[in-house]
Amino acid sequence: MSEESGPEQGLSGYPEYAERVLEVAELIPPGRVMTYGDVAEWLEEGGPRQVGRVMALYGSAVPWWRVVRADGRLLPGHELRAMSHYRAEGTPLREASRASDTHVPRLDMRRARWDGTRPYGDGEPRGDGEPREGGEPHRDGDAAGGGGAGRGDTAGSGGATRPRAPQAHI
Repeated sequence: MSEESGPEQGLSGYPEYAERVLEVAELIPPGRVMTYGDVAEWLEEGGPRQVGRVMALYGSAVPWWRVVRADGRLLPGHELRAMSHYRAEGTPLREASRASDTHVPRLDMRRARWDGTRPYGDGEPRGDGEPREGGEPHRDGDAAGGGGAGRGDTAGSGGATRPRAPQAHI
């Protein structure tokens, strides 16, 4: 890990951008995930590679298994630890195909992807498309279709909606 100094240094000793990435990772509810690109889009800064770099350098301090690749593949070398977390949290998974070399399940991105809204409660959407207390149905960030893979991970995201900003619980 390299230490930076100067005005971009965060209060906890991490660079300012890293602090913001880690804050988003901490807001992702158990059983849900955001892609590297989703985090970058939410922050309106950087891109998937920058978020991935932050997670590689500083991610052990937060629920790192909730910031993932857009294709749902598990982080190489960390599959067993990640699977332990996913199973404990009830994160939706897809079984590996028979043609797969590793036979390691993938994340079910269509069901696991979090769009940055508050976890349900206090009249908020539940994330399952059902309205809460007379509100509009919640569409879980996959309104653009396609199962979510790749949304937010390229500059031209094809009109997909940006994840909404997480709201602090009061």
